[in-house]
Amino acid sequence: MTISPPTAASETVAPAARQSVPLSTLPTGAQGVLHSLHGGHDFCSRLANLGFTAGAPITVVQNYGRGPMLVSLRGALVALGRAEATRVLISTGES
Repeated sequence: MTISPPTAASETVAPAARQSVPLSTLPTGAQGVLHSLHGGHDFCSRLANLGFTAGAPITVVQNYGRGPMLVSLRGALVALGRAEATRVLISTGES
């Protein structure tokens, strides 16, 4: 199951202007906007219940490159395992 943001005809940002990368690849301090979740129904439902919905701003608080990482989302700190973080795609705005 994949949860993606709704598309609108009046979208002002060209698709090529945004780059979607796995959350696990972002360094500490990086910011982005949640683009989509990739995984099974249970995984997507659990993360959606934690606030991981399309368009939500995310800041990486801690990422040592291995093990779990800590992100700030909707005013809360959430720890995600490395495998979970690879299935969360973030739009960074960089090309």
